[in-house]
Amino acid sequence: MPRSERAYGVAAMSTGVPTSVVIAAHNEEAVLARCLDALLQDARPGELEIVVVCNGCTDRTADIARGYDGRVEVVEVAKPSKTGALNLGDARVQGFPRYYVDADVRLPIESIRRIRARLAEVRAPAASPAMSLDLRGCSLAVRAYYRIWLRLPYVREGMIGVGVYALSEEGRQRFGPFPDVIADDGYVRMLFSACERIHVDDAPVRIYAPRRLSGLIRIKTRSRLGRDQLRRCFPDLAERERETKSYRSVGRMVLVRPWLWPAAILYAAVVVQTRRRARTQAASIDEYVWESDQSSRVPVRR
Repeated sequence: MPRSERAYGVAAMSTGVPTSVVIAAHNEEAVLARCLDALLQDARPGELEIVVVCNGCTDRTADIARGYDGRVEVVEVAKPSKTGALNLGDARVQGFPRYYVDADVRLPIESIRRIRARLAEVRAPAASPAMSLDLRGCSLAVRAYYRIWLRLPYVREGMIGVGVYALSEEGRQRFGPFPDVIADDGYVRMLFSACERIHVDDAPVRIYAPRRLSGLIRIKTRSRLGRDQLRRCFPDLAERERETKSYRSVGRMVLVRPWLWPAAILYAAVVVQTRRRARTQAASIDEYVWESDQSSRVPVRR
């Protein structure tokens, strides 16, 4: 264990305040145990404070969370709302850094510790882990899309698409309650400049890609709709974020690599399709029903 991580772990335990993890879960019975097992395996007593906020669940999500023998606090609320669930979870935890974790990812306790150590070492307000994308069982079209998507600077900088972000106490003070938006990660990312966000390369998080193109289009439509909503609701923050993004390097990279051209064409087709779907859904965003992909929630046989 690195010296900074060891020192921070001792200091955190001596204060009696654990590191907090907030998980907003909506009908996640298929994946929640995978998420919680990764967090709790090898965790020291008192190291983590985990709250699972089951919002609008009609399945066994809450029962699964309650099965962790008091190591997980369970909050149930009837209304399905991710940001509402995050606010409820925030009100129940005390520790920092504070991790906001999607229920369908796998974040090992070692990654929690490495991010925690880096935040303490460089005194940064926000951090995200390194994406480890699981493409097992995915179609050729999905694999082609991600060959381009993973090269985007926007993605490589972190806090988008990884299902996890961590905030120091200073970072969490940057804003009040989570606003009622689709893209909570996009909102939080916009609050911090590029130099304030750190990407911890040796702290992986496993993300499970959709198996089929139809599922990919659903989740990318949701992502597009979320970004468009943020631009409308927070134009100043969105403009600052837009000015820091550049895709020219990716265009040049693809241009000189002919073997990437088919993947680039498919990527562009998905972008066009998701923009069209997002425009249609934006007309009734107040009644928006969260689109998800179920194929990535089915275990892959080895």
